[in-house]
Amino acid sequence: MTIQNEMTEMGRKARKASRTLANSSGKARAEALDRLADLLESEADVVREANAKDLQAAEERGLDKARTQRLTISDKVLNSMIAGCREVAAMSDPVGEIENMVKRPNGMLVGRMRTPLGVIAMIYESRPNATVDAGILCLKAGNAVILRGGSEAFHSNSCLVKLMHRALEEAGLPKDAVQAPATTDREAVSELLKLDEYIDVVIPRGGEGLIRAVTQQARMPVLKHYKGVCHIFVDESADLEKSLPIVENAKMQYPSGCNALECLLVHRSVARDFLPKVAEQLGGKGVKFRACPESLPFMGENAEAASDEDWGKEYLDLIMAVRVVSDMEEAMDFIDEYGSNHTESILTESQSNAMRFINEVDASLVVSNASTRFNDGGQLGLGAEIGISTSKLHAYGPMGVKELTSAKFVLLGDWQIRE
Repeated sequence: MTIQNEMTEMGRKARKASRTLANSSGKARAEALDRLADLLESEADVVREANAKDLQAAEERGLDKARTQRLTISDKVLNSMIAGCREVAAMSDPVGEIENMVKRPNGMLVGRMRTPLGVIAMIYESRPNATVDAGILCLKAGNAVILRGGSEAFHSNSCLVKLMHRALEEAGLPKDAVQAPATTDREAVSELLKLDEYIDVVIPRGGEGLIRAVTQQARMPVLKHYKGVCHIFVDESADLEKSLPIVENAKMQYPSGCNALECLLVHRSVARDFLPKVAEQLGGKGVKFRACPESLPFMGENAEAASDEDWGKEYLDLIMAVRVVSDMEEAMDFIDEYGSNHTESILTESQSNAMRFINEVDASLVVSNASTRFNDGGQLGLGAEIGISTSKLHAYGPMGVKELTSAKFVLLGDWQIRE
């Protein structure tokens, strides 16, 4: 069978499974997620063995540090997957929920009912935990999902999908609700992206190159973000002592994350006091700086002059751009020009400045006095997330269970006719 035929058959099976899943009980779908959590615990050694094969292959291929980090299923990552399964299982079931029911003047009741999107294709790189995150969220929302992870995580993803099949069957649900191509051939992706007859939406997750390639080829809608160029603006009223650990956390807690800080903007009036502390604290822990002419004298031996290419750049590494601005207006203009609509934060003691920043800055998460690293489905109360959308339609920000449903209108009449 050709790859084209294999992907078409996969799409057909997913469509059939999606109809069954959409009409299944919330209890059965929650049971499948709880069973998956149990299996991840009982089969942890099997998961680690599969991941070890991928890590060995990554070492042989010379995979860079950031991608190897994302590929690794550590005990922390595994425990997070297990907790995510249980947390999402315990969430209220969105499918069939009716919102905003109102009575029209003629007596009709009109509302909107949450309904699954149908079949979702997830195309992603490196992170095998994304396999579980995507699977459980799609299942909870009543969607079938086709998971196409990167070739570097093939063994890990295959193992996790097999566990999901077991969990689904034990809960009385079709295993075809979760599928993954049994090939690393890139042609599989191209063929999947043609299947608008079967696939309702595609969600790419990975580097900018992957996301742009998927967007260009897809015949169905795409929920995406190209890159995470996140800024923190340190206002003139900011508490500098409290600001320093926030900047450090945003840059260093997980530098390869899409919500990591990439550019620090500092008000001119506090630059002389604050930037040397940043240079000492972060520079002493390995961060390199790309500094504007005004900030460069304060940034120490780990700094070099920024080029035009450093503004708006996603480093995904221990590198941070630094720029001094004259006021909040200049900071917001800079973010508007170089930001990626992902995450933007202001550190300030001024409530009016905080609210102006929140109201005027356009990003999927706008933050006051906290790290950019909080733009994450789990941190924002969604349980796991399938990705972060900066495309606004049909979701803006982390996509959890509710974001994987749509809302159809329902009308409850009493034999009315339109006059």
